[in-house]
Amino acid sequence: MIHLKSLSVREFNERDAAAFPFYLDVVRSLREIEFNSPVTFFVGENGSGKSTVMETLACAVNSVTVGSESVKTDKTLAPVRRLAQYFRLSWQKRTHKGFFLRAEDFFGYAKKMKQTQEELQRDLEGIETDYQGRSKLAADLARQPYTRELAEIQRRYGEGLDTHSHGESFMALFQTRFVPDGLYLLDEPEAALSPTRQLTFISVLKRMLEENAQFIIATHSPIILAFPGAAILSFDGGRIQPVSYEQLEHVKLTRDFLDSPESFLRHL
Repeated sequence: MIHLKSLSVREFNERDAAAFPFYLDVVRSLREIEFNSPVTFFVGENGSGKSTVMETLACAVNSVTVGSESVKTDKTLAPVRRLAQYFRLSWQKRTHKGFFLRAEDFFGYAKKMKQTQEELQRDLEGIETDYQGRSKLAADLARQPYTRELAEIQRRYGEGLDTHSHGESFMALFQTRFVPDGLYLLDEPEAALSPTRQLTFISVLKRMLEENAQFIIATHSPIILAFPGAAILSFDGGRIQPVSYEQLEHVKLTRDFLDSPESFLRHL
């Protein structure tokens, strides 16, 4: 399902044009992006601007975030919130479902969940002390909010995101937070995933597309980029242009390295 059909950018005013991120080449050249596939990849070298455009899009969409502040209040997104005011979105079917997830936010979320569990457990233990001598009913009523929240965390994530590998935790979080008919903006999800987990991630994407999801993903991973039928947009060279999988420098370099690693390593 293609919910978001395109984004266009109106002309910047003179004051903003001189500030970050407006002066980035890829932002200055950006006029329109059309989303013609349920899965669109942003690809490019570090610093090419793909994460900047992804974050700006998340602000323009007013996407729900995972593991970080709201896109409206996150201080790290302040510059791109300004840029988002120039984005104009065209929808086939407006959706408020889905989320925005950066790799660094996932690790922060896992840590936060662990802290929340520990705090809830301490509060429960405190009730045992505070309610000594009072009725069992009063103590049970006091426990309910804490036991209910702990049970919900257990239902969603098992023993906790921190008890699994990063890849297992990421997949658990990703699948648990998924709802049909959503727009999902993901920035470098491969940071938490081994090659095997990346293949699992591709399988999960395929199942989610059957439930009318749309994905826009910034990634360096040749494995994830191989998703069948995906549109690939290159951010290299200061312009956003469609590119085929076989043309990707990431793919060429990885293939050449695996064919002959010694030819690369002997120059180190």
